[in-house]
Amino acid sequence: MNRVAALLAMAFVGIAAAQSPWPAQPVKIIVPYSPGGTVDFSARLMGNKLTEQLGKAFVVENKTGASGTIGVNAVAKAAPDGYTILANDTSYAMVPALFAKLTWDHANDIVPVTTIITTPVVLVVPATSPYKTVQELLAAAKKEPGKLNYGSGGIGSSTHMNAEFFKKEAKVDIAHIPYKGAGEAMTGIISSQVDVLIAASPTAMGQIAGGKIRPLAISGDKRSAAFPGVPTFAEAGLPGYTATGWFGFAVPKGTSKEIIAKLYAETVKGLQDPAIKAKILEQGAEPGGMPPDQFALFIVNETKKWGDIAKAAGVKPE
Repeated sequence: MNRVAALLAMAFVGIAAAQSPWPAQPVKIIVPYSPGGTVDFSARLMGNKLTEQLGKAFVVENKTGASGTIGVNAVAKAAPDGYTILANDTSYAMVPALFAKLTWDHANDIVPVTTIITTPVVLVVPATSPYKTVQELLAAAKKEPGKLNYGSGGIGSSTHMNAEFFKKEAKVDIAHIPYKGAGEAMTGIISSQVDVLIAASPTAMGQIAGGKIRPLAISGDKRSAAFPGVPTFAEAGLPGYTATGWFGFAVPKGTSKEIIAKLYAETVKGLQDPAIKAKILEQGAEPGGMPPDQFALFIVNETKKWGDIAKAAGVKPE
């Protein structure tokens, strides 16, 4: 009898939790890369704000491996109850062009919610590098093809494709050294293990300010207010290099429209906080807030764009 009573009590608790307003318990934010990159920065920034606004902990978990696909797959296979969120980024639009087979349905298993930030990308070299300009870097790369190398957050990461796009536009051969996230790749550039890294501005900002790396160019139509002394890629002689970064939230397929709407609304509310805006702008980024339907269409278009870039660059799925 006691066993039956206990089971009934557990069932009652489960039903009550399901009927409680979301969130009724802590929420897990999966970052598919190691700490230190812009995905991690944006997830923690907004996770802390959502914790403050909603009164339940939004906890970041870095689930790394296989170029971010392990973390994404974990979210795709999670219960669609609003308690597992993916910190998504530009890399999501790139992986179909770089992996012959994925363990989830790329177009359907992950539902976009909203963008948190958008960023330019910045090309950096070690502080001790002999290259002071993009032109000097390209001259060295063309003189000895394959000798220079670039770091990335892993095969299929945005830092990987940013560099492949750069190679295509600059017509140079630079070797690839993958790491387990942009944060680790940044450590590689600081220690001169790699020659070049092209990363989202928040990933590079602190190390640029600390004099540990040197920026040579930044994407965008005009110079960034956060990097006024850094020329655009167009100014550096590469007007066709138009890479940018985006970072946002997504949830497993089947998550209720009500939860998606609330997560979107609360994220937008957080982005309107002057303190959050200031933190984003000081990193050379812009606040997001794209609606779910618009974000979903945006990712479809981004996936096609990066697929075309990968094909033109001769990058083949592995």
